[in-house]
Amino acid sequence: MTTWLITGCSTGLGRAFAQEVLARGHNAVVTARDAAKVHDIVGAYPNTAVALPLDVTNDAQVTAAVTAAEERFGGVDVLVNNAGYGYRAAVEEGEDEAVQQLFDTHVFGTARTIKAVLPGMRRRRSGTIVNLSSIGARLSPPGSGYYAAVKAAVEAMTLSLRKEVEPLGITALVVEPGGFRTDFAGRSLTQSAIPIEDYAETAGQRRKENDTVHGTQAGDPAKAAARLVEVVESDAPPYMLVLGNDASDAFRASLDALRADLDTWEQVSRSTDFDD
Repeated sequence: MTTWLITGCSTGLGRAFAQEVLARGHNAVVTARDAAKVHDIVGAYPNTAVALPLDVTNDAQVTAAVTAAEERFGGVDVLVNNAGYGYRAAVEEGEDEAVQQLFDTHVFGTARTIKAVLPGMRRRRSGTIVNLSSIGARLSPPGSGYYAAVKAAVEAMTLSLRKEVEPLGITALVVEPGGFRTDFAGRSLTQSAIPIEDYAETAGQRRKENDTVHGTQAGDPAKAAARLVEVVESDAPPYMLVLGNDASDAFRASLDALRADLDTWEQVSRSTDFDD
């Protein structure tokens, strides 16, 4: 039995992760900004689950959640940084305050929870940190520049973290999902308030009023949760776990395009060293 601390469990993948972990007999600290929204999850598991309020932009709540996990279950074995939301805007349209909040939630919120659990993981010389990203970090579609940026930052930070903590018996991995049938493209999606007409055919096509994907995504959150637990429990979890046929196809296409660019411009790339 291991203890999981999962952020952003009120809906979507976070809720599915919590339900799967508890169904498999593990302990879980199930969190959401409004803890009342996860009481139904923990109600069936009074001995192995606790519901806590957690806004990852709030230092005190992050500390309190980790402390509660240590007092109730002895520590956090697996941290899942799932809390977050979408934001769509052309780069020029993005409001400063909204973009700062996006970074505070996804990047600095992830760093807050990581820094809170690592002292305990280092003492025990074991633990797993799972950070949720998105195929958007790979594709960077028009209208998602800021969201792609925060997820790319999470991915880069996770790769450095993995190299730092592996000698201590701890691992870190990124989950890069494609489209799953959650509230991400509905309630959890925000966007710039004032569109610029010149971007109507690029970023504008991804605005909420033009989105026809919500509720029809191929990805099954319950299956994603099951696969995640299996990967975490495997002997050698990968750095990057891509989830969904759409994500797998898009990831490979992105790699092929990058390699083609690298090959095309390789002579230029190799022409910048000092001549011996």
